[in-house]
Amino acid sequence: MNKTYFFISDIHLGLNSPEAEREKEKQLVSFLNYSKDNCDELFIIGDLFDYWFEYKRVIQKGFMRTIASLVDLADSGKTVHYLIGNHDFLHRNFFQKEIGLQLYRDPIEILLNGKKFLIGHGDGLVKNDIGYKILKKVLRNKTLQKIYSLIHPDLGIKIASASSKTSRDYTANKNYGKEDGLFETAQIKIDEGFDFVLFGHSHRRVFQKYKNGYYVNLGAWLDKPCFGKFTQLFEIIDWK
Repeated sequence: MNKTYFFISDIHLGLNSPEAEREKEKQLVSFLNYSKDNCDELFIIGDLFDYWFEYKRVIQKGFMRTIASLVDLADSGKTVHYLIGNHDFLHRNFFQKEIGLQLYRDPIEILLNGKKFLIGHGDGLVKNDIGYKILKKVLRNKTLQKIYSLIHPDLGIKIASASSKTSRDYTANKNYGKEDGLFETAQIKIDEGFDFVLFGHSHRRVFQKYKNGYYVNLGAWLDKPCFGKFTQLFEIIDWK
């Protein structure tokens, strides 16, 4: 019997005003509660939060309803996969040990109902985005992360928030050319034998067939929340 898989991407909790974020979180919690009874596994394809920097003994303030809903979902027996995005500055073991999620730092290759999927956030995969690729190596450097973690959390999270805004503005304003670099990457992977390639990051919703496969980008929850659903066919569904 086929399983049902859900996919979401680029929620960016903490991006806008407190009022807007309360409404966004309300929608997200409603979706997570819906997932508990309607899917077997959930994939979060990066940037659940607008920034995340995890200290050893300190968890940043806010969005406890989301955390509680993820715990509830995992405790119900559902498998929840979290793929790190470019606004996930540092993850330690909180999501695995305290919530029960499976955390991935790189794109994953996985077989779902007999179909071969490549799933990743998509950051660093655009050919002409050399500046971001350098920045990513800096942000993911273990030594630099260890030094940064010595900063008091109040200051460290403030800097992370500002860096997140800079990264988002850079992505939004950069001219990547006429071609969608993520689609180019998806084409290569489909030529290698993948049936579906799923990315986020660009905030542009795409569902495009290429030869015998599909490139899917779920966009972002900043404008119109949606989720992907796969059982036998893949579909993108607007949420509420």
